[in-house]
Amino acid sequence: MAASSAVPAYASATSDTSAAHGSATSDTNPDFGPNVTVFDPGMSTADINAAFAAAGSDSQFSSSRHAFLFKPGTYGSAAGQDNPATATDVVNGDIGYYTSVAGLSETPNGVTINGAIHSEGQQTKPSDPWDDGDEALNNFWRSLSNLTVNPIQQPTATDAARAFPEGVADPHVLRWAVSQASPLRRVNVEGDLSVFPRFGSFSSGGYIANSTVSGQIVSGSQQQWYTRDSNIGSWNGSVWNMVFSGVTGAPAQSFPTPPDTTLASTPVSRDAPFLYIDASGKYRVFVPNARTNVSGVDWSTADGRSIPIHDFYIAQPTSSSKSINRALAEGKNLILTPGVYNLANSIKVTRSDTVILGMGFATLTPKAGGAAITTGNVHGVMISGIIVDAGTTNSAVLVKIGSKGDHSASTSDPTTTSDPTTLNDVFFRIGGAHRGRANTSLEVNSSHVILDNIWAWRADHGNAGSVGWNVNTAAHGLVVNGDYVTAEGLAVEHYQKTQVQWNGNHGTTIFYQSELPYDPPSQASWKDGSHNGYASYAVAKSVTSHTAYGLGVYSNFTAGPDIVEDSAITAPIRPNVQFNDMVTFFLNGNGSITHIINSTGDAVHVGQTQSDLVSYPLTAG
Repeated sequence: MAASSAVPAYASATSDTSAAHGSATSDTNPDFGPNVTVFDPGMSTADINAAFAAAGSDSQFSSSRHAFLFKPGTYGSAAGQDNPATATDVVNGDIGYYTSVAGLSETPNGVTINGAIHSEGQQTKPSDPWDDGDEALNNFWRSLSNLTVNPIQQPTATDAARAFPEGVADPHVLRWAVSQASPLRRVNVEGDLSVFPRFGSFSSGGYIANSTVSGQIVSGSQQQWYTRDSNIGSWNGSVWNMVFSGVTGAPAQSFPTPPDTTLASTPVSRDAPFLYIDASGKYRVFVPNARTNVSGVDWSTADGRSIPIHDFYIAQPTSSSKSINRALAEGKNLILTPGVYNLANSIKVTRSDTVILGMGFATLTPKAGGAAITTGNVHGVMISGIIVDAGTTNSAVLVKIGSKGDHSASTSDPTTTSDPTTLNDVFFRIGGAHRGRANTSLEVNSSHVILDNIWAWRADHGNAGSVGWNVNTAAHGLVVNGDYVTAEGLAVEHYQKTQVQWNGNHGTTIFYQSELPYDPPSQASWKDGSHNGYASYAVAKSVTSHTAYGLGVYSNFTAGPDIVEDSAITAPIRPNVQFNDMVTFFLNGNGSITHIINSTGDAVHVGQTQSDLVSYPLTAG
């Protein structure tokens, strides 16, 4: 892997590999490897910006991975905040693929960025970007967390040379034009936030959690978005499916006109663990507790546990699955530093409360057809910040939480209830970078599990030879067998059978985004028994209790023939199986979706592109 820092003197990494081989980890200078750069307030903005620029040119399916970390302090000058065009000495990074940026303070207020760490649209028509020419539909795999931004945004050097630069922004505006797998967490924006490209083309789905935006969030052409447990000044914009839970300043419930789904609180949530430096200069990882009926931000470190860095095995891409499993068996937690991990065997979690923390979108690829990660029937496991990329040998499942048939034993366990296993920012990919195959991406057998910002993607584009109906094969993105499983910010796209199969009771989903597979070659190749097509979101007939809010299912059948899906969602008709605020949309191509849920909801097709449904069943019974 290429180093992510252009200024090695400021990187925390050295060539020492002792941490990768299980020896003692320094509490004050841990070895995170060559793809992690740690900035210090004494570093010049020119050097910081050079490091961002060096990483920003990586392609969509590159194997490079980067993490940029800011030690506590203030970076850049605020002098030009009222006129960004003339500002000098500001931090200015237009970040790209496989890049995570985070502050190392205990709270977001401990790191202040005068400038902008931003994400911009990709110009397809530089001479006229207003003509649908700066899309962010493929702006994936980037993140910003645990810091404060005083927005003073400027175009970067390459962008500034364009006739119409993307990076220009009004005073006190930060742009974060992204689609899936690009979260904002624990971010304090002292101004406004724009989440779509400058010239107005589409982006497709995003996520904010436990953050404050003092001004207005403008969604513009952003097609759908989920905001959780945050404080915002106001929200401006809507396209198809905007969902808010526990957000102070959110728009009122109004689906479908405009399509805003607003819950006053989030039923249960558990934020991602994060790395920080304590008052004595030692690295630690904070693991938040789960909270119920949540509203607004919580940046306190009183409600959770703090783990010293020496209790972690710090893995590098060269670390073997054997060495990782040995460390886990000995009671260590796990940090996966940036890079691609080709796993000969599964990473096995057998201890409750184990933490697996990925940095820089660390990517796990099982090489022999096994799973990347499996957990026993334990509770409180935290898995955060990784990509799981299917290998060329078919895997039955990529990540398996618990074992089939054992979930009922933990349903009433008070420890399990208060200490749920949680997956934060865990992303799956079938194909795209290379030919990949897996029957199921994520299987949840345990009860009391939180799925927080999950994107499971069977690739619809990628490198040559990596995509095709019989090439990157995958049946299901998510299968839930456990009870009391909660999904918040769930995107599952292009799988070849039911994209989500929910078999457990008392499940909840808040925000669901799904595109059906683009490429069924014929109707006969895409039928569920006698039914045309497979439902995107299917709740088993045996389920007696299930609730979902804000679901969008879209079609774009492009292989040629007219492909029909009978129902985007299927579920048993029972009083405690409730769906709220659903939309189907015909994006392009051929064919149709006949109903939104079961036999209810109008069809979408080339002559009628959108259909909405406020609730189901229409009457209880």
